Amino acid sequence: MRIHLSPIRSDESLAVSRSGDVLTINGEPFDFSAIPDGASLPADAVASAFVVGTVERAAGELRITLMLPHGPNPPASMAFPADIVDPADGPIILPTEEE
Repeated sequence: MRIHLSPIRSDESLAVSRSGDVLTINGEPFDFSAIPDGASLPADAVASAFVVGTVERAAGELRITLMLPHGPNPPASMAFPADIVDPADGPIILPTEEE
């Protein structure tokens, strides 16, 4: 799994956890296990405003883009976040306002 983070100025908060191909975003589970290799799902087909890009599976890897909300003066780790690659099951550590 690869999670790309798209920084966006917002007062929202984001909490994400993983269990296999299921991502729980702010308490709501989204099961992406039905996406076969080579297929994609448009962001508007996912009932979460935090999914802001196409969800796809390529070479067996699930790829998803999530909005990363931040305040008016984010640290570099939030303004230019690295992709999260192969996170373990459980809570996913996201960049925070505190560096």
